[in-house]
Amino acid sequence: MKADARIAWALARGSDRREWWRFSLTAVGALLATVFALAAITVTAVRGQVSIPFGHGLLDQPGERQGVVAGLVLLLIPVLGLLGQCARIGAVHRDRRMAGLRLAGASPARVRRIGALESASVCLAGSLGGLVVVTVALAVQGHTPPATAWAGFVAVVLAVPVAGALVSVSALRRVVASPLGEVRRVRPDYGHRTHLTLILATLLVAATALLLALGLGRMKVLSFPLLVFALVFLTGAGAVWLAGASSAALGRRLTLRAKSPAVLIAASRLRDDPWAVARTHAALLLVTVVGVGVVGVREVMLARLQREGSRPAESLDFYTTGADLAGAAVLVALVISLLGLAVGTAESLATRRRGLAVQAAAGVPHRVLARTVLLETALPLAPAMLLAGIGGMAVHLTYSLLVAPGTFPSMLPLLVPVAVYGACLLASATSLPLLRRMTRPSELRFT
Repeated sequence: MKADARIAWALARGSDRREWWRFSLTAVGALLATVFALAAITVTAVRGQVSIPFGHGLLDQPGERQGVVAGLVLLLIPVLGLLGQCARIGAVHRDRRMAGLRLAGASPARVRRIGALESASVCLAGSLGGLVVVTVALAVQGHTPPATAWAGFVAVVLAVPVAGALVSVSALRRVVASPLGEVRRVRPDYGHRTHLTLILATLLVAATALLLALGLGRMKVLSFPLLVFALVFLTGAGAVWLAGASSAALGRRLTLRAKSPAVLIAASRLRDDPWAVARTHAALLLVTVVGVGVVGVREVMLARLQREGSRPAESLDFYTTGADLAGAAVLVALVISLLGLAVGTAESLATRRRGLAVQAAAGVPHRVLARTVLLETALPLAPAMLLAGIGGMAVHLTYSLLVAPGTFPSMLPLLVPVAVYGACLLASATSLPLLRRMTRPSELRFT
């Protein structure tokens, strides 16, 4: 292990300058994970009923603080997805070094372990940066956490590099480097796993809906949040499955009927590896479902409070702040997921750089290849985003029927999938400068 750590450190220090962005993104992901985790520990360390001068009382009561902590912990999911995407694209850029290690006698498992340790060193730098950010913020606010919170801070700073290494190992577990410099990926079939997830989510929705319909005292209070979670889980899993299934179906159909070169190339890519799209878009689809639901619930809740008109201004500020905080959390998760999409698109281009260089050398115009990159995102994402919007509206309508029956629900949440879809296309477009580099004639030396 010590020898692997020394090799990983040497590789990190001697990396090519073109890899600065990969290390930067990994460090940023580790910094965000550390900040979210330390913020959750800071809020958890507050005991009893207190009076905090900001947040309009949202952090005064233990119950509300638990919701804030849950939101901060959930933000770690897209961050871990971002770290996984960075690990995948890093493996492609390190193919020659991986091949050199294989020629020196290293096994594929040891190569992946060295890559994980390299990611861990970068994550450690990011986690230390996150600790500095949180410490400065607490000092500015004049808040001194107890000793138990500081112990948690140290544990988080050490745990983030470990988590980054585990995510890297998970992302690279199917990457095999040959001694001749070829890097290939063993692609599993994710269809059976997704079907099982859909069945479990459907059973959960049915059970919680039955509990809500029966209205058994306390179970009725607990069943509505569980029903919302089940709907989000079911729709998110269904959207991910639809992304993969539609990729395969569109790829087969358009390969036979496409008249445009860009559509033909994109369809061939979707047909050959349909579940790569589902893996890349999973976090975005889940964020879309939650975003539609949050916007819908916010509209219904604020409309009811305005109709009542009997609550004091402080109470209205409390509810408004809570809704705005939930929306801000969704927006942060969306930005992180879009960053992961941009990294995943770049990873896809780097993986196919040999084929792209061959296509460019054969005379395929650059604008055709650029359209292909955008179509690979736009085609399978459209039906999945539609299903995600339907799932979010189901949460919105369920809450509207329970809280404000007989009122016409707001249509504002329907704008969320449209906005997210456009943002996804923009995120994919950020990889177009990399596409120009991947189509240089010098890339033909890898064929």
